[in-house]
Amino acid sequence: MDRKSIIKDPAYGNKAEAFEAFDDIPTNPNLNRTIGDVINARYGRRDVLRGVLGVSATTALFGTSALVAPSDAAAGGHSKDRYVFDELPWGNDSTHHIADGYSADILLRWGDPITADAPEFDVMNQTAAAQLQQFGYNNDYVGFTALNAEGTRGLLCVNHEYTNEEVMFPGLGRQDRAGFAGMTKEIIDIEMAAHGGSVVEIAQGADGKWALVRDSRYNRRVTPLNTEITFSGPAAGHARLQTNDDPSGTRVIGTINNCAGGMTPWGTWLMAEENFHGYFWTDNLDGDNKPVIAEDHPEAASYARYGVPGMWYAWGRAYDRWNIDAEPNMPNKFGWVVEVDPRNPDATPIKHTALGRFRHEGAETTVSSSGKLVIYSGDDNRFDYQYKYVSNGTVTGAETFGSPLLSDGTLYVARFDADGTIAWLPLVHGQGPLTAENGFADQGEVMIDTRRAADLLGATPMDRPEDAQPRGDGTAYIMLTNNTRRKADQVDAANPRAESSFGHIIEIKEAGGDHAATSGTWSILVKCGDPTIAEVGAQWNPETTENGWFGSPDNCAIDSDGRLWISTDQGSGWGKTGKSDGLYALETEGDLRGTSKLFFRCPVGGELCGPYFTEDQQTLFLAVQHPGTDGTRDLAGFERDSTFEDPATRWPDFDPAMPPRPSVVVVTKIGGGRIAV
Repeated sequence: MDRKSIIKDPAYGNKAEAFEAFDDIPTNPNLNRTIGDVINARYGRRDVLRGVLGVSATTALFGTSALVAPSDAAAGGHSKDRYVFDELPWGNDSTHHIADGYSADILLRWGDPITADAPEFDVMNQTAAAQLQQFGYNNDYVGFTALNAEGTRGLLCVNHEYTNEEVMFPGLGRQDRAGFAGMTKEIIDIEMAAHGGSVVEIAQGADGKWALVRDSRYNRRVTPLNTEITFSGPAAGHARLQTNDDPSGTRVIGTINNCAGGMTPWGTWLMAEENFHGYFWTDNLDGDNKPVIAEDHPEAASYARYGVPGMWYAWGRAYDRWNIDAEPNMPNKFGWVVEVDPRNPDATPIKHTALGRFRHEGAETTVSSSGKLVIYSGDDNRFDYQYKYVSNGTVTGAETFGSPLLSDGTLYVARFDADGTIAWLPLVHGQGPLTAENGFADQGEVMIDTRRAADLLGATPMDRPEDAQPRGDGTAYIMLTNNTRRKADQVDAANPRAESSFGHIIEIKEAGGDHAATSGTWSILVKCGDPTIAEVGAQWNPETTENGWFGSPDNCAIDSDGRLWISTDQGSGWGKTGKSDGLYALETEGDLRGTSKLFFRCPVGGELCGPYFTEDQQTLFLAVQHPGTDGTRDLAGFERDSTFEDPATRWPDFDPAMPPRPSVVVVTKIGGGRIAV
């Protein structure tokens, strides 16, 4: 299906759904050996089919071990009192729900003023100037760094991924179907001001409730409208980063599509730029509104591999910097990981090019047993790769913002082998095929075209790798959301995943328990989806109930007790499960390994992001983005697309004059204490 057909297809209720469907078409030409092939080769066709039998039949015939690969730490085991909350029933409705015994309070909403002199939110009279002092749209990653020893005051760092104009602005509707006819420069500026990120100080009162400290000197926005950012590492100053407004190739205005992220050991915030390709525009189109790029264009191969220009937004009509006709090198300034110093509003953020350029889902950090800084990051596209970065130097505890540890190191890409081993392949100029003869003149080009370099190294194309969470013992968990393009000729209503429509989770054990190792082993923790439907082929611990299984794992966190917490992103596909997106606690060890329980669920059309625990595990921050938008045609009793005037929910305000508002939710235990303990 081409771009024009997808935009017009009534099955997609908003722009985000339509363009995500268009992105189902992979840009990776290296599809000879996918993770699905490797899984089949490792476990064998007979073992894979065990999941097809469903939980009860599989357990009866083969035992629990047929469902979930055993853990190295399983010998000690865990008793079933590890789960100390009552599981939430699954469902989908207009509001959010939390397990009994917990409160889930709205902390920050789109448009909330975050500075002392910010205007109150007026949804009918929005301006870019106001939005620059108000909480942004579609909150995704949430990080926290404490300001006092008690951890009762701190800085919340929140990414704002993208905007949904059809529920943001009165009378506007979907602009991709209208040829962006309603997108004035004023509206474009508001969109740009709503992107990026927010830094806010929050404090916990005597009643245990958290609130914004509105007059804090730390509170500010980071946006693609007005925030200047510098570059570090091998691509800084590269000719392919030089533009008309920056001949030096060392600076850029803004950061976009900030999805997941991370916090460094020294308390700075890493913003990961994901679908940057969607923001770029060209006026050179064919009859199907498909961009036309000349074969001899110097960036033609790079554009094709990254999907540039995506033309999701009309910013390129208002600003040359978003139009590749005027600024062909500008896309090379996006797709990086950005470091922000939350404690210093005057510090210019830095894009660290040593971490590579791709559609970064996250940038989760850890310190390896050998003292190296390690950052795991997935390339969130079907048939793309899993990466990790390892610093050359070691973490001393004296690091500060802009540390050389983020610019002096090696980026690796993963190859998952059929024997259950993983090899981390270095992306280093001059090694193997990464030479001038193959189009890489220097290390800067290897980082600018990370995807193409990884293609040459023979990395394993994955089923949309999203967040990755490392644990201190050398273990890492990789969220693989789905891949509806795998064996597409087999896709039908009963088998929408082909082999991986509902996704799965891979557990990596790095050699020697060292996250800096270049080899290790891998196994499947769970295969997601409904275990009672044979065709789905899900694999869970038999203790998982009908409430506990999920599809499309996305973001994740590990609590201090070793549990893995998974947030889901089913997009418009939640109608296939009937479940809203939510947060699940997933055991990774012992006799409950592979058991999942539902803890929190979103209002209809919302995606859950975060999650992030405070150090004492007494507070959990969650982000609900785009409530009331995705898949609302499947909501019983509503069954139509949401608009500003007619949304499927008006969460969280439930004010008839207010549309749904993406919001950060803060979870605490009623009466106090650690969560899930």
